[in-house]
Amino acid sequence: MAIFDDELIALRERILKLGCMVENAIRDSVRSLVERDSELAGEVIKRDHLINALEVGIDEECVRLIALRQPMARDLRLITTAMKITTDLERMGDLAVNIAERAIELNEEPQLKPFVNIPKMAEISQKMVRDALDAFVKGCSVLPYEVIKRDDEVDDLTVKNFEELLALMIQNPGIIPLAVKRTYVAKYLERIADHATNIAEMIIYMCKGKMIRHMEIP
Repeated sequence: MAIFDDELIALRERILKLGCMVENAIRDSVRSLVERDSELAGEVIKRDHLINALEVGIDEECVRLIALRQPMARDLRLITTAMKITTDLERMGDLAVNIAERAIELNEEPQLKPFVNIPKMAEISQKMVRDALDAFVKGCSVLPYEVIKRDDEVDDLTVKNFEELLALMIQNPGIIPLAVKRTYVAKYLERIADHATNIAEMIIYMCKGKMIRHMEIP
């Protein structure tokens, strides 16, 4: 039993490492856009293979633990939750790469207007990821519920960002290609927040054995 406990601790640590790598990718991809730093964007793209490799390694470890240790109840929920979390984290890493790719394209063009909504969305999304993973380590708390509620903030900023860019496109149709790329960035961040919400929902399942996906959070 002690060996299995140590293995679960090691599994949590690997997931935290993956989460940290993904959070850094989100932060750096948005920085590369706001600061017009295409070299940093390139680094985000290059580092993605490390995220992918760690995700695969965690999945393989989860399968090994299920096969060899035959976990029951709460331990089984922890391991299956870990597998789902890593999938969401890997997809966030892909979205950070998408942001970096758009940054490289946008950095070659004149800036339309200062970035305001996108940095706010990135900050909220990163905090959602961090809090969801904290909840995974610490267990039952109010954190996953707070993560789910903050998703609405990101959704609202996505709409606000689109409305502001739409007004600019109406005034000057020539900027439509650039404006559309900026709407893509906001959409990528909205999807990152959605994945953080998925993780929070799985944490609640891990703690309580209760699926709340598609249910209204009071």
